[in-house]
Amino acid sequence: MARDRILNLIGLAMKAGKVVSGEFSVEKCIKSGKARLVIIASDASENTKKKFEDKCKFYHVPILIYSTKEDLGMILGKGLRSSITLTEDGFKNAILKITEE
Repeated sequence: MARDRILNLIGLAMKAGKVVSGEFSVEKCIKSGKARLVIIASDASENTKKKFEDKCKFYHVPILIYSTKEDLGMILGKGLRSSITLTEDGFKNAILKITEE
């Protein structure tokens, strides 16, 4: 249930233009201060997870290891996606609230 709610929120954020996907673009958002929440697929490589965990810690951006590359890509209407970022606080807060339930 919570999984569906989070994926639905990611889909809404995508339609609102508040999602950036792909490793390079997500990394650029983190460095520029636009990233509000980074979501990494649970089946992403350990190297990818570590890289984003380190970047998010350094730039003080919350990170969530969640779902699969296939699910993230499907909800965005794209191919496999191992990393995405939300660029709006409202979506970030809603997703973090669901994960705390």
